[in-house]
Amino acid sequence: MTGTGTVRLTLLAPAAGVELRAAAFGADGPLDEAGRRALAGVRAPAARRALTGPSPRCRETAAGLGLAAAADDRLADWDMGRWRGRTLDEVSAAEPEAVTAWLADPDAAPHGGESLHALLTRVGGWLDGADGRPDGTDGAHGAGAEGGRTIAVAEVAVIRAALVHALQLPPEVFWRLDVPPLTATELSGRAGRWNLRCGRPLTA
Repeated sequence: MTGTGTVRLTLLAPAAGVELRAAAFGADGPLDEAGRRALAGVRAPAARRALTGPSPRCRETAAGLGLAAAADDRLADWDMGRWRGRTLDEVSAAEPEAVTAWLADPDAAPHGGESLHALLTRVGGWLDGADGRPDGTDGAHGAGAEGGRTIAVAEVAVIRAALVHALQLPPEVFWRLDVPPLTATELSGRAGRWNLRCGRPLTA
């Protein structure tokens, strides 16, 4: 979808840290040395406006890419409640029935944080801030940017949720989406219709 009025949004997955490599739930610590080395070799696409999730990992990635990015709390990682910082293997061993319910039911939140539906609603509301505006503007709150592309450095769960919402996919597809670190996922469209270009690696 091209032409005047098209909203162009690039979602950047942050570089990895120890917690991300361990696949810990909702762990939003800083990058590790390997992540910083990977970040040093890439650059961000040109954009009129830059946003970032509030985690140290996202903010450090945005800064390393030279982006003067404004933090947006709606790009925060999935709130995993009391499971935060634990791995799936650890939680599965301690609470197998809770994990089964969480994986099977988008409304389940046995950890006390956000359900999958709640995550999709939060991220979808942010994405819809760019929807239906002929100039692509949204004030300070949505995904659009006036006269150009918006870049958002966002947690992997947020990017997956944005794709489910944008493409009107059933919630269970969320679990089948893989977003590697330091890749760009591009959405373009308007009026609730989005086109997708996913998994483009950043280049030097």
